[in-house]
Amino acid sequence: MEEITEEQFAKETLERYAGCPSTDFCSNLIITNFPQYVTAFANRFQVKISEGSMFKVAHVPEEDISILDFKIGSTAAALVVDLCSFLDIKAAILLGMCGGLRKRYKVGDYLVPIASIRGEGTSDFYFPKEVPALANFLMSKASTEILEEKNITYHIGITFTSNLRFWEFNEEFKTQLKESRAQAIELECATLFTASYKRKFTLGALLLVSDLPLERSGVKTKQSAKAVFDSHMDEHISIGMDILKHAREMQSKLVKGAYHRNIGLRVKD
Repeated sequence: MEEITEEQFAKETLERYAGCPSTDFCSNLIITNFPQYVTAFANRFQVKISEGSMFKVAHVPEEDISILDFKIGSTAAALVVDLCSFLDIKAAILLGMCGGLRKRYKVGDYLVPIASIRGEGTSDFYFPKEVPALANFLMSKASTEILEEKNITYHIGITFTSNLRFWEFNEEFKTQLKESRAQAIELECATLFTASYKRKFTLGALLLVSDLPLERSGVKTKQSAKAVFDSHMDEHISIGMDILKHAREMQSKLVKGAYHRNIGLRVKD
């Protein structure tokens, strides 16, 4: 039997997990950990949803944008970058949610994370601990420029990425969180940023503040989570699409921060 290449293995794995050919993916990618986002995106453009053994995806060739729900957690986040880095994707953005850690933050605000504290462990497989987890500069710039253009309230800061779920009643962890000076907490950004840096995969993030977990009255509940989806999901998707389109324009102008493989240049590392 002929040995399989890493690229072939990645594409076949993606096809099994996504339930569609890897060639269906467009060159702009939204990743999310909420299946509701995929459903809303598919309904907006009246396209079908594909679902494999792990991912839920939809593709809109007319917009040149695909969306993929990778579920939750750092290992899933690492996997989606590892697999999709073998596709001809020019720009990608995470549309996720986070817990706001500042009193001035409000549910419904946006956060553009420029870096993440690597508290999840998965990123250790890509780089030593001393290597910071940074969002792609071009994607962060595209995000802030679109938010400024739309006059939308947003914050810029550092997230704490953890693998610890159900921490809201863990006082020891909450103390650690406060001491970190992070502006928000979530489960995937450090892994996504580190893996995408390793793979030269142009990826940024736009997070929606969905709860204020340091306040006992601000933790996410079933009712409050539904309210966030109902009130903010459609706008979040629209902004994400605009960011991707703006990022492509920036790449065409050779704005700093783009990986050379995304703008047609080939150079030695």
